[in-house]
Amino acid sequence: MNVKQHWTRTETTAVTGLLVSAAGIATLWAAGIEFPVYPPPGIILLGTGAVAFAAMRTRVRWAAALPIVLGAFIQAGFMIEGIASGTGFANLAGDAGLGAQIGQLVQQIGAVTAIVGGVLTLRARTARKTPQAV
Repeated sequence: MNVKQHWTRTETTAVTGLLVSAAGIATLWAAGIEFPVYPPPGIILLGTGAVAFAAMRTRVRWAAALPIVLGAFIQAGFMIEGIASGTGFANLAGDAGLGAQIGQLVQQIGAVTAIVGGVLTLRARTARKTPQAV
């Protein structure tokens, strides 16, 4: 049975957040920020996560948790790096230039958007599955 499922706004928000966050990492990379490996793993993780979410969103119940987990992973990495070395916070402040500042901001906005979209998608799916009280 091949039924075409339309994307909800929350699903679109979640996958867009993942892709925007990946674009932020690519911008950081293009701005000259050094990453420990080539290519930056966040781009691969977020891009693969967006594709996996798109492929599984109607088939697997837990697919909505994927943007939440990946967005939280990016946020946790930003906070740990910010506390340990101050690099992420310095990027946001513009210390590494305008390109790095924009990239860091885009990455964070994308990660938060993915988390919010994932939470709202999960909440909407849970509400649909729960029987209504009469």
